[in-house]
Amino acid sequence: MTPAGAPPAEYAPIFDWGARPRRKISFLTFLAASIVLHALCFYLFQITYPLTVALLPPPARVSLITPDSEQGRLLLRWLEAEDPALSSLTQRPPGAESSLPPVPAHRPSYAHHQPALKQLPPYRPDLRIPSALPPGPVALPRPSPPVPAAPVSSSLRFAPSADSLGPPQIPALHFATTRNAPPEAAQFRVGIDPLGAVRYSFIEKSSGDPALDEQARRQLMLCRFPKIGSPPAPLLWTTASFQWGNDLARPATSSEPSAP
Repeated sequence: MTPAGAPPAEYAPIFDWGARPRRKISFLTFLAASIVLHALCFYLFQITYPLTVALLPPPARVSLITPDSEQGRLLLRWLEAEDPALSSLTQRPPGAESSLPPVPAHRPSYAHHQPALKQLPPYRPDLRIPSALPPGPVALPRPSPPVPAAPVSSSLRFAPSADSLGPPQIPALHFATTRNAPPEAAQFRVGIDPLGAVRYSFIEKSSGDPALDEQARRQLMLCRFPKIGSPPAPLLWTTASFQWGNDLARPATSSEPSAP
């Protein structure tokens, strides 16, 4: 049976919030113990232990060296004697009125002593016959100016196996080298078609300058021979050699020194 005025069982609280006197007694006991412990610590650290005294640094003191005492006078004399600036300082005598040096009067050496003059030797003319080859500077032979080299033109020659094709028509040869050293003779392997034109060219021996080899190959492709037959005749393979002269265009040399 449920007493009158009590909530139903489904609405009854889960926890019992009734008064518990034991918890209040425990709380008061711990509070009193904390107060006693704080008071004991305050007594130990503030009364029993002595307070820390902070010592201030001593005040700065300045000692003056004055000539009032004998010890001060001795020290001042020693400092004045050991001063390195006095060795390079010009001090005037105690009785001097001006710091300028005195101007001494010029007294020549002959003012009190007259030197003895020497007599000239008698004149004696030279009656010897003058030499036909008097001594003089040696004339140095001047080197003769260099003779300019005769102009030699570059040439192109085909092997004797191409003589049966007739005289080749070679265009004007103009070459420019990129090096100051003289190039070597260049040799090409060429193939001539039935119309007399150079169809193929392969380098066999380089001149040492790739740019000069390319110019020579282009000149070979412009060469023509008389007709040797009607197509389809086989190609004629032969060799062509370039002999370089002094007509090659040299590279411009810069007068400014190159940067390191």
